[in-house]
Amino acid sequence: MLVKKKLSKILKNIGAKIYRIAFLTAATFLPVKKNLVMFESFYGRTYSCNPRAIYEYMKKHCPNYHLFWSVDKRAENYFLENHIPYIKRFSFKWLLYMARAEYWVTNSRMPLWLPKPKHTKYVQTWHGTPLKKLALDIEKVHLPGTDTEKYKLEFMKDVAKWDFLLSPNAYSSEIFRRAFRFQKEIIECGYPRNDYLYNYKAEDVEKIKKRLNLPMDKKIILYAPTWRDNQYYQIGKYKFDLRLDLDMMRERLGDEYILLLRMHYLVFESFNLEEYKGFVFDVSKEQDIRELYVISDLLITDYSSVFFDYANLKRPIIFYVYDIAEYRDILRGFYFNIEKEAPGPLVSTTNEIIQAIIDFKNQDRLKDSFVNFYNKFCYLEDGNSTERVVKYLFS
Repeated sequence: MLVKKKLSKILKNIGAKIYRIAFLTAATFLPVKKNLVMFESFYGRTYSCNPRAIYEYMKKHCPNYHLFWSVDKRAENYFLENHIPYIKRFSFKWLLYMARAEYWVTNSRMPLWLPKPKHTKYVQTWHGTPLKKLALDIEKVHLPGTDTEKYKLEFMKDVAKWDFLLSPNAYSSEIFRRAFRFQKEIIECGYPRNDYLYNYKAEDVEKIKKRLNLPMDKKIILYAPTWRDNQYYQIGKYKFDLRLDLDMMRERLGDEYILLLRMHYLVFESFNLEEYKGFVFDVSKEQDIRELYVISDLLITDYSSVFFDYANLKRPIIFYVYDIAEYRDILRGFYFNIEKEAPGPLVSTTNEIIQAIIDFKNQDRLKDSFVNFYNKFCYLEDGNSTERVVKYLFS
């Protein structure tokens, strides 16, 4: 068995080397395909985020461009069913298209072994306003399969390939510049993915609720936490302890609300919610969280960057931070004091969550802390960020 595993690893390494040589050969000798743009979101796993917003704008307004998605084979069905042009990640066709593309547009890192052709412009959109420490700012890395030095070195190898980096605000630009050691151009424009939060229509909300088979007469609570670096099954597959008393929530809120669970894409949990049918809905497999934002009346999160985006809707946010000391002082660290600057209450129990929801019902207006937060982080968001980015990069 051990010999078989070693042989499999050797063959895999040989295959990877041959593939890399083939990519380099194609990138060197084949001509650039003008106006070819390759999109990717979260390692090819979803059709979402800033790359999606840019793609959809270009599809409508830039007919001279050839637009394709780089897609993990496990995510192919969605692209097939929705007639979105894609190429299977790491296929021979993918090799040729990535090698000849004029642009790469992605919100996460590319494989380390993948060199960027000289003729390709690498547009890194990233995927959130940072609360938790990033890249070189992390003091100690707790991720599986790596250590602090290796993680930072690998991160910098990818950053060296970036030509442009999108930023949602001045606060993020300053952090990105330092944490990524990025020396090229930062486009500070607001996030394209948040345009939808300003441009959606009432009929969109009704369609989404019907598609998800949600009751039309209930308010919606969206719970969207992040993952924990030190809780995992294996590399890239993280555990998550729900830590919600669903019985208590259903008893006290069930007449008026339903609860949507949206786990981070790195979390590999399958919750048995059968006994909570009609009250709790697992929507973790939804392609893009933006549709969940607009149908929800209230967000519960923790340290995820989702709250920066959700704030654009000017709706209540509750921070369920039962492990804040460990997350802040051991796992990641924060860029600002969330206990003082959060645009909503910090709670540590289900009972406190319920009380916060009741308190929000009795509020007439947004508190000053929310307004201050909005003015600091959302001031560039106006529904036109995508247009600004596309006109700057592709016109």
